[in-house]
Amino acid sequence: MNAKRLGYGLGLPVILIAAWWLLTLNSTNFFVPKPVELAETFVTVWFSERIFVDVLPSLGRLAIGLFLAIVLGIVIGILIGSVRWLRSLTEPVLEFFRAIPPPVLIPVLMLVIGINDAMKIVVIVFGCIWPVLLNTVEGVRAVDTVLDDTASTYRISGFARIRHLVLPAASPQIMAGVRQSLSIGLILMVISEMFASSSGLGYAIVQFQRSFAIPEMWSGIALLGLIGVGLSLLFQFAQARILHWYNGLKELEHDG
Repeated sequence: MNAKRLGYGLGLPVILIAAWWLLTLNSTNFFVPKPVELAETFVTVWFSERIFVDVLPSLGRLAIGLFLAIVLGIVIGILIGSVRWLRSLTEPVLEFFRAIPPPVLIPVLMLVIGINDAMKIVVIVFGCIWPVLLNTVEGVRAVDTVLDDTASTYRISGFARIRHLVLPAASPQIMAGVRQSLSIGLILMVISEMFASSSGLGYAIVQFQRSFAIPEMWSGIALLGLIGVGLSLLFQFAQARILHWYNGLKELEHDG
């Protein structure tokens, strides 16, 4: 089964790389590097001091921004989802702020916070919090009424109710929101580093583009893709453990 999954996972990338190699075999196009050239450039550029100057700082800002967005989204989402009048009161405001594209706020945040790591992290948090928050609200609202009544009958309230009833019941939708926030966070990490920055993957890719270092630019884009794959694998690993009970129920329903 693992070999089969590995084959499915690697099959399409191998086919695409082979097609890329064949199409560029006799190509002299300056803007499309050949696979071997790109691989050599990738190793030269990113297995150097750039990993400390650009890659690790970017990953650090992304990790902090995602962590804050997930924690704040879950906490605020549980609060709003649990109180009906608060949900009705905040819904128009949440919809208003969710509709604002985070990149639009970058010039404003540069003036208010300054050109620093805090500004980049705030951009990531602002863009990533909404999928988690809104999915958490919907997950809390969808808690089974029978289970809710049972918890009330046994006088399970406060933090115990949240821990043993609300969070498990809402966790499938919360994880769906977290998955959306990962890709949004990666995009915002790059965009925030393209404005008045002196380090980071976004900054490096822009500098390569402006200096017509085309293979180096493509190597940066390839690195972003690999980071995205890594985030997806980490999410699947975490999801399998957090939702193991939910996946077990789905398998039982499918078998039944």
